[in-house]
Amino acid sequence: MIVNYFLVFLGAAIPWLELGLVIPLGIISGMNPVAVIIVGFVGNMATVLALIIGYDKFKLWLAKRNEGKGKKESKRSERAKVLWNKYGLPGMLLLGPILIGTHVAAFIGMTLGASKVKTLLWSTISIGVWAIIFGLVTSLGFDFFVRD
Repeated sequence: MIVNYFLVFLGAAIPWLELGLVIPLGIISGMNPVAVIIVGFVGNMATVLALIIGYDKFKLWLAKRNEGKGKKESKRSERAKVLWNKYGLPGMLLLGPILIGTHVAAFIGMTLGASKVKTLLWSTISIGVWAIIFGLVTSLGFDFFVRD
């Protein structure tokens, strides 16, 4: 059983899998919804926190990697900038998990000038809110379909 929770943690920590997939899968597979929400939150926050803390080094690495490639911006980056211009850091990070991913939202937010503290605060709020929403919707929806 612990292996299943570790898989939830790991899945939530991996960009592009994240909360929207991992929490519903964990709950549907019969795991405790509250535990899945908490483990998913912690897993997602672990890598977002690592990204925020290591942002400066990551940015340098990415710049060296893309040096001279003339790489065009991804659709996720473009979407993040639209969110940033429209809603600011709180809006982008609150909408991030469903539109562009928590990791991308945090990274783009800092790239566009947000402080690490504000990025951490709004990422924590966003990940917590979405973990609860995904968990509740899945639990209630699953109960709705399973009842006799």
